[in-house]
Amino acid sequence: MNRRTFTKSLAVTTAAIGFGGVPALACKQLSYFSITMDDFYWRNPVKLTAQERNASILDTLDKQKIKGAAFVIGRNIEDQEGKDLISAWDKAGHLIANHTYSHREFSAPDTDVKAYQADVLRAEALLKDFPHFRKYLRFPMLKEGETAEKRDAMRTFMSDNGYRNGHVTVDNSDWAIDQRLTARLKKDPNANLKPYRDFYLEHMWARAEYYDTLARKVTRRAVKHTILTHFNLLNALFLNDVIQMLKGKGWVPMDAETAFNEDSVFRAQPKVVPAGESIIWSIAKEKGTIAKSLRYPAEDAQYENKRMNKLGL
Repeated sequence: MNRRTFTKSLAVTTAAIGFGGVPALACKQLSYFSITMDDFYWRNPVKLTAQERNASILDTLDKQKIKGAAFVIGRNIEDQEGKDLISAWDKAGHLIANHTYSHREFSAPDTDVKAYQADVLRAEALLKDFPHFRKYLRFPMLKEGETAEKRDAMRTFMSDNGYRNGHVTVDNSDWAIDQRLTARLKKDPNANLKPYRDFYLEHMWARAEYYDTLARKVTRRAVKHTILTHFNLLNALFLNDVIQMLKGKGWVPMDAETAFNEDSVFRAQPKVVPAGESIIWSIAKEKGTIAKSLRYPAEDAQYENKRMNKLGL
């Protein structure tokens, strides 16, 4: 081996091994992410019609080669237009899942457990014929019960009916930003959208970085993230920017169903009360050692509204 070949071989070996003989990939595991989208409220056309909004989001996922997951409120697809919107997701191969029929908060003290379970099954009746429907349930507002009795009753119901929890790992408040954006456009259809885009990207990166760091602390590894988004104008306009930003930060996109199936974090059932929030938040709460740093609710408009008020958004 000549000197030039030896030097090149040494450089390749060093890059592969990393410092101190530890493989470079082991030094920093890659962060993977998938896109999950909730609700499918479509009767609020501001700037874009429901069909235009749907087409924009689906075009983004297609361009980025990502199969997402749609968590659908049952009552939003009783009308033919709603059915057509979600049919487009199904035909494109995205996972279709259950977000209850009525979108009521399970943790409300007056919630009847049996009635809530019936509400889940009512949504399933509207979703089950889509070929890409899978039995994942995502609780509205990510609230899974304010008592151990309610939490465990729903877990038993889900197990008995073949459901898994469609957990979020990266929680955020995109819906709160969308509310501000929509309100501004109702007043001024020609309003400058860039400040909302910039705030959204900053917010999403802050939440992604927070939950990724928390996940590595409590699981001692990188998890396959499911990012919460909502079917709204904000994501019709800027979802592609969010994905591009995450890719630019070194995060790797993947399909939502693959994340749910491959990562054991989605099978965790933390015994915390109140139950819910990001599954990463719940695991951290259960471990207790870093629970003092966890705010509750984990994500809410109250946190972002203060910042948006200062920026005039």
